[in-house]
Amino acid sequence: DVTEIEEKEAQAKQEEQIMKEQELSNLLHEKRYLKALGLAISLDRPHTVLTVVKAILKESDGRKRLEENIVRLRKDQKEAVLAFVVTWNTNSRNCHEAQAVVETLLKHEAPDSLLQYSGIKSAVESLLPYT
Repeated sequence: DVTEIEEKEAQAKQEEQIMKEQELSNLLHEKRYLKALGLAISLDRPHTVLTVVKAILKESDGRKRLEENIVRLRKDQKEAVLAFVVTWNTNSRNCHEAQAVVETLLKHEAPDSLLQYSGIKSAVESLLPYT
């Protein structure tokens, strides 16, 4: 019978999730946006990533800080953010943040490296009608 082991594993995962949520909340409160972005992406939380992007853009030099944070993400994290941006861009309340992220990616990534992103073709096709 492995029920007890499975229950312990599920409880451990739940506790780890709660710890990560608390850490994310602390990072946002401390305005440590790069770590907050990375953690929100790893937790696959598009809305939280959007919240972080909005918080960055509210800063006095928001565009510059957004660029600094997006540029420092790993390629897989940038791919995830690009997937989130496609969804954000379809909503008029979030389209400005989405466009700021797209602008940063286009400005700081070479076309050849952008073509290496997984899902770039569908992302561009989805972004074009709303952009």
